[in-house]
This record gives sequence, structure tokens and C-alpha cells, in this order.
Amino acid sequence: MNVGDAEILDHKEALSRLSPELRATLQTRSDVAGLRHLSCYLLVLIAFALWVGLKLPLWPVALLPLGILWSFLFTLSHECTHDTPFASRWINRVVGSACALPLLLPFNWFRAFHMAHHKFTNDPAKDPELNHGPRPETLWAYMKYLSGLSYWAGMAKTIWKNAFGDIDAPYLPRRQHKRMRLEARILLLAYAGLLCSLIWSPVLVWVWVVPSLIGQPFLRAYLLAEHGLCPPVANMLENSRTTFSNRLVRFLAWNMPFHAEHHAFPNVPFHQLPALHAELKPHLKSTSDGYTAFHKDYRRQL
Repeated sequence: MNVGDAEILDHKEALSRLSPELRATLQTRSDVAGLRHLSCYLLVLIAFALWVGLKLPLWPVALLPLGILWSFLFTLSHECTHDTPFASRWINRVVGSACALPLLLPFNWFRAFHMAHHKFTNDPAKDPELNHGPRPETLWAYMKYLSGLSYWAGMAKTIWKNAFGDIDAPYLPRRQHKRMRLEARILLLAYAGLLCSLIWSPVLVWVWVVPSLIGQPFLRAYLLAEHGLCPPVANMLENSRTTFSNRLVRFLAWNMPFHAEHHAFPNVPFHQLPALHAELKPHLKSTSDGYTAFHKDYRRQL
């Protein structure tokens, strides 16, 4: 859906019209806001994990919401790469690193990967999200993408390569290679320990592994909307999509459905994105009225 006949500005022009006072307010970070959101998120996740782990009545019903909660930790890790969910940098780094374990997503590696994505958004030759080819163009590729299986395989390969192989991607700073290698080896040791725990208890299979496999397709469906069907242009309000959604999705994703706004002004923390959206809404070029609408449009072009 495109906006109507109002004056359309690109992201640089639109941001230049914001007053210095408003720009400063929008960039205000808060430990209180971040920790409040994180606490609510973790309380819900722990509640579902206990429901499954203790096999309380109807516990299989809890596998899906638990899996979605595990998977959407990705959006928190993503925010931490920008140091925006919390005012204290060390909290961002600790939380981002903690998310690495359940997601198989090494944080230092991901931060470099994601910064390159912001720099070269939707550029087929330079955006690392497109390193292995374009987004799904056939129904089979679309279904494979949504399954999440390529994600798990890709991240397992990345961790192993970072631990013992060559760290050679051009967007990974050489000064960070030792840290990335150490990070990958620590993760492998942790996974080895978790694997050993299965000898005396299968609880991790039901509390983490199975839910994560079930929940990953929902994250894939969410992520495809961020840039799918968006053109390879420089305007961040066009090469990224804002998807109008409900409060639950915005809570799970730390307000990242306002994705064009995030790409236009990455220094804005999650709790200020609704305010930024109010300022940039007239200039958005790529939007969808919900994720169901986006996927209907996406399947139509396959």
C-alpha cells in the first residue's frame, strides 16, 4: 500500500525537518523502559516454560506460545546490536550476549552482520541478508524459508566456522575476529553441556528445542515482511516496510513492525518508535495492513 498525494520525502529530507529538540527526545534511551519491557517478556516466557517443564494440564498447548517467545528474542538481540533498548551500554551487551544461546545467534558476529545490513539495505550485491541469493521467488523457496530449517543450519555452520574456520566475510572487522572466535567456542561448549544434560533429563527438548522449532516459522514470517517486496533503493522509507499490527505483535517485536522508521533513524530506541512513526507516516512508501495482508501479496507474486 502506498501513501496518497501528500508530499513524499525520502528519509533524509523527512528527518531534516524534525526540530533539534524533537530529534534529541526521540533518541533518549532508558534503562527503566527497557528493563520494564524485558521483565514483562521474561515473566511470560518463564510462565510458559514452567507450564511445559512441569507438564501441567494441557501443557502441549503451551508449546506454540513458548516457541514464539523464544524465537522473538531475536528482535531483542537485534535491538541490542544498536545499543538502544537500554541506556547503559553494558546492559545491551549482556542481554544481547544472553540471547545468543537460545537463538544460536552469536552476538558479536550478529552486530557486525546487522550493521552491514543497515549500510547496504536491500542491495543485492552488498546486503549480507542477501548473500545467499534473493528472498524467496518460488512457492517451494517460500515454504522452505518459512520452515526456519535454513536458519538453524546456517547459524550452526556460522558458529562452527567462527570457532574453527576462517572469519573472512568483508563486513566482519578484523579487530573483532578474536572476540568472535572466543564467543563461538564458548557457545559450542555451552551446547555440549546442554546436550550432556539430556542423559538424565529430556526437559530441555520440551522446554527449548521443540518450542523453538515450532516458533521459528512465525519469526520468519515476521522478518520476511521487513524488506520483502521492497525495492533496492537508497530511501529507507521505501526499501524497508512498516507493517501496521496489534499491540501483542509490537510487544513481542519491541516495536520493530515500525521497521522503515527504524532504518531511517536507527538511534531511536524501541519505546520512542511510535512517536517517530507519527512524524514519518506521511512519507512511508512500503507498508502493509498486517502480516496476513503482506503474505497474501507476497504469495501472489511468487
